[in-house]
Amino acid sequence: MPDLEDLVGERLMFGLPGPALRDEDVRLFNDTRAAGLILYRRNFESPAALRRLLESLETRLGRRLLVATDHEGGRVIMLGQGTTIFPDGLAMGTAGDEAFAYRQGLVEARELRRLGVDLNLAPVLDVLTERYSPNIGVRSYGKDPTLVARYGAARIKGMARGGLSACAKHFPGKGHAPLDAHLKLPVIESTWAEMHAVHLVPFLEAIAAGVECVMTSHPVYPNLDPARVPATFSRLLVEDYLRGQVGFPGAVLSDDLEMGAIAESCPIGEAAVKAAAAGHDLLLVCHTEGAQRATATALLDAYRRDVLPRRGLEAAAERVRRLRERRSARFEGGPPAADRDGAPLAWAIATRAVTEMTPAPAGFRGALNGTVAVVFPRFSELAERITIEPVVGDERAYVAGAFAPAGIAPETVLVGIEPNDAEIAAAAERAAAADATVLFLFDAHLYPSNRALLDAVQARARALAVVLLRDPYDAALLRPNILGITAYGFRKCQMDAVIARLAYP
Repeated sequence: MPDLEDLVGERLMFGLPGPALRDEDVRLFNDTRAAGLILYRRNFESPAALRRLLESLETRLGRRLLVATDHEGGRVIMLGQGTTIFPDGLAMGTAGDEAFAYRQGLVEARELRRLGVDLNLAPVLDVLTERYSPNIGVRSYGKDPTLVARYGAARIKGMARGGLSACAKHFPGKGHAPLDAHLKLPVIESTWAEMHAVHLVPFLEAIAAGVECVMTSHPVYPNLDPARVPATFSRLLVEDYLRGQVGFPGAVLSDDLEMGAIAESCPIGEAAVKAAAAGHDLLLVCHTEGAQRATATALLDAYRRDVLPRRGLEAAAERVRRLRERRSARFEGGPPAADRDGAPLAWAIATRAVTEMTPAPAGFRGALNGTVAVVFPRFSELAERITIEPVVGDERAYVAGAFAPAGIAPETVLVGIEPNDAEIAAAAERAAAADATVLFLFDAHLYPSNRALLDAVQARARALAVVLLRDPYDAALLRPNILGITAYGFRKCQMDAVIARLAYP
């Protein structure tokens, strides 16, 4: 019979601080018996370096881990080499073909298994509403729960066909959360009737499709659980509803317990005990060793004092063990490489997703035959925080190369992700002098500096197209006779598709 430390360890998934294995990392996994490893950008320098990290850690531990990562596509990608950079979920939903979602799941399964990943913490099954969601946005497939359900289930089936476990998130649905749970604790006032009509629909479809994991969300749902605790701590939502009423047989994962929503609720050790008591099988503590050790210590203490029942511990550990042992090989399918079907599929999705939010004014495309100014953000500024494709990070070269096939040699003005006054003034001056201007706009509804950039360029440009790079809400800020166009994201394939539509309507 496994000892208590091993059973608790089966329920722990930790992150590491860097790309190279340290003695401290081995001690952490040895001391806590943690069974899971979550990979972030900070762990990934190259496919070869990642292989060394995984092989070294498992060799020194003498056991196999469950290796997971967030590979949603679009803006949430942790392993950027050896994989296809697909468009965001909202682009997929707009593209209008669930066969694309199935193929994406199959392609990413092949790519991630080559990199040694067992579990993809995707797809996002949150349903958007008219209420702005600061954390979900283009990560979602859209506002139609039936569409989200179909696309999510198709992608899950594709991943399963390729040998990769999927995780539907964020149960019971937070596409209408008013705050970002990474930072603060959201409260969602939806009733059970509303949740069943909209937000639970994709999760029930995913479970019917055989998804192996479900990740819960951190918001409080006071009309679902009168205890007014985060869903992470709600036994009513997790054990009674998801496990009991719905009958989900797979592994239930918490979201990262180090997020701000949980930190403002209670200390990390108490949070881990509450999440375990609610019915979670696998607890994610993704960033700091102190929090990870505190989690393991608190859980052990709770079971030793019979605060938590051993029977529930054994059942949870068994579900995680089955998930971990589904595959024996760490790396499958040959050397890491982007699948040959990936790039054409990403391009097809992006092209189908391009949407004109406001119509082009008469004469705009004719003006592209004259002098063209392009105002473009320095994506390289984001490279420390999120995956930026190297070709996009070389901004001037990217813009020149992307417009060249249309015979356009633009004058490029680079601005910051949050532009300063001098950059705004320079962009407006260039727009005033050009026959046509294309402004690549980064969330003017969130950043006052980008709103100022938009207003300044709108006031001076002779003919203007505004490319909405992330959430499409900026369309409401456009003045009449300005083309607003989007592909629902800023990945290279999406910006290429928008530029192609501008040049060849």
